[in-house]
Amino acid sequence: MSSEYDITETLDVKGQSCPMPIVKTKQAIDDLEAGAVLEVVATDSGSMSDIQGWADGTNGVDLLEQVEDGDHYIHYVEKTA
Repeated sequence: MSSEYDITETLDVKGQSCPMPIVKTKQAIDDLEAGAVLEVVATDSGSMSDIQGWADGTNGVDLLEQVEDGDHYIHYVEKTA
């Protein structure tokens, strides 16, 4: 799983279902500096819409990309502020 982004941290939430991928993503983003990119690796297909919705409604984060790779769902979230 490689990407074009300069990943600051990878968060593994495989095997966890809603709402844990969102909760863990928010906690991880809160600990990062502005400009950091968090890679979130999930197995919950619902994380695709959940993380999109969370990012859309959250100031200071930008969802760069989401990738479906077999049974993994990979999200790239940048902390912008």
